[in-house]
Amino acid sequence: MSGSVDAKPSALAGGSAPVVARGGHRPGRDARPSPARVRRRSVAPWWFLAPAVVLYVFVTVVPSVQGAGLAFTDWDGLDPVKHFVGLDNFRQILHDDAARAAVTQTLVIAVAITVIQNAVGLLLALGVNSRIRSRNVLRVLLFAPAVMTPVVTAYLWKYVLAPDGALNGLLGAVGLGSLEQNWLGDPTLALWCVIGVVVWQFAGYSMVIFLAGLQSIPEEIYEAADVDGAGPVRRFWHVLLPMLAPATTINLMLSIIGGLKLFDQIWVMTNGGPGHATENLSTLIYKGAFQFNEFAYSIALALILTLFVAVISSGQYWLLRRQERATQ
Repeated sequence: MSGSVDAKPSALAGGSAPVVARGGHRPGRDARPSPARVRRRSVAPWWFLAPAVVLYVFVTVVPSVQGAGLAFTDWDGLDPVKHFVGLDNFRQILHDDAARAAVTQTLVIAVAITVIQNAVGLLLALGVNSRIRSRNVLRVLLFAPAVMTPVVTAYLWKYVLAPDGALNGLLGAVGLGSLEQNWLGDPTLALWCVIGVVVWQFAGYSMVIFLAGLQSIPEEIYEAADVDGAGPVRRFWHVLLPMLAPATTINLMLSIIGGLKLFDQIWVMTNGGPGHATENLSTLIYKGAFQFNEFAYSIALALILTLFVAVISSGQYWLLRRQERATQ
């Protein structure tokens, strides 16, 4: 027969037909998920996050916004009727001597705690980072006060610093009775006693963060500094401090925010006194709201405190991060 026969590819004939995926695309490593599937995958995590976000909005954001609006009224916390007064509460703050003094005290407390706490914490970290045998025990003992409740710590030191307390008793027992003081009753000493208690409690916390930074520095850097002939002072300023920039940023941020909103220790130890010697914005807000029923005025003070914390912490973070990048 001389007629032609159509040749069809067949696996039995030794050929293999190309497999074509649905949609006309050949499967392979270059296959990509469809845009719809990508969108579904990117949206899915938000469904798991949604309950927490909704709860946070209704428990925190909505009450905060509503409370901020009360700063522009004359609400006393009891009367259901309140009137809009505009910026009168904020104008009153500008003419209130107690409020201006509280702002100054707040800044002094925050700066003092930040400087002293981090300086002590760094010195402690350098000490327990050595090869002494008791370093692990010292780390635990120095960090222990940080896990105590601030109220408990404040009551402990209130009894220690009382006129007939342990500190004056110890001074009298060793023949230093002339140094006995009314530590919390003297306006010139009370503020620094409160600052000292806060530093005593949280210096160990700063120590742990600095210690983590010290232990992350490679040993080769110390060896290179020794080869270059760097002494202890040069090695500290030009090797340790630049390498500790991330730890320093964290410690300074935590301490400045904690100092600005400090309340527990002041309220327990001095109640803002003697007089107004230890009064800060937090104690002034509490007294105005719950003792004098000036809720709207106290909320205006709280907004100012919030603004202080936001502006100072943000500016500090920006400067520290800029310095940290410059040292890298």
